[in-house]
Amino acid sequence: MVRGKGTITRRAWLVTSAPAAALAACMWRGEPLWAGTRSRWFKIGACEWNLGRADPSSFEVAKQIGLDGVQVNMGSLANGMHLRKPEVQQAYLEAARRTGVEIASLAIGEMNNVPLKSDPRAEEWLWDALDVAKALSISVVMPACFYKGDLDLSRTQEIDHLVKVLKRASAKAEKLGITIGLESYLSAEDNLVILDRVGSPALKVYYDVGNSTDKGRDVLKEIPLLGKRICEFHFKDGRFPLGQGRIDFKKVRRALDQIEYSGWIQLEAAAPNGVLKDYAAYYRFLRSIFPERKTS
Repeated sequence: MVRGKGTITRRAWLVTSAPAAALAACMWRGEPLWAGTRSRWFKIGACEWNLGRADPSSFEVAKQIGLDGVQVNMGSLANGMHLRKPEVQQAYLEAARRTGVEIASLAIGEMNNVPLKSDPRAEEWLWDALDVAKALSISVVMPACFYKGDLDLSRTQEIDHLVKVLKRASAKAEKLGITIGLESYLSAEDNLVILDRVGSPALKVYYDVGNSTDKGRDVLKEIPLLGKRICEFHFKDGRFPLGQGRIDFKKVRRALDQIEYSGWIQLEAAAPNGVLKDYAAYYRFLRSIFPERKTS
């Protein structure tokens, strides 16, 4: 929903929506879905690549949907990892200011093709991404480790190299007050092995409920196991629309309550009816479970 003269606010819309009515019924029955809302909060954004854009125009799309923010991508080999350029950073900052949509976090998607576990270019990008995050006033950088960058603890040489790279980058991240959120197909237990080997509070897990479900893992057990070592979430459920597939997001909310999570949830879900329609519906659905911060 685009905010403007004569339009209903997102909060007011939610109060009168069917999901909100269902939530109220749950609260009447004493189900603690909104536990801790006075001290904790959730913002809901979407990944730039899911909005069909690879530039600041993604913020206009996010505004039309009614999202709180956008997880931006560092760039690609083709554009020279363009967010390293001050003029591109300024364009993103201006788009955020103009639309009122926040820059939520920074992903480095090209690491799926240029692996952090083995390619020195990827380490340079991670190092630079920390400076980009500081310039954009965001606190989470997400190296993506899939496809060519997929991680396997049995491949000890690659993991040893990854640990050395992350130790160096985490030392810089600590000084800048930024968190590196590693996203991969690793289990919670294997993620903890890497985090413990690096040994820095600046390194955490970027947790994707859809990826873990695809691998047959129980997200309701993994989230409490990782606890406060999760820095941010991707929400998707394979080919299913959110709330109509394998994942019970009310139970996910309770798992987040267990670890006292506050922060961003980024949509990376399928949109068979188009991103404008489906992501607006996902936002409304998730807002019935993950409320905004109470201001009164």
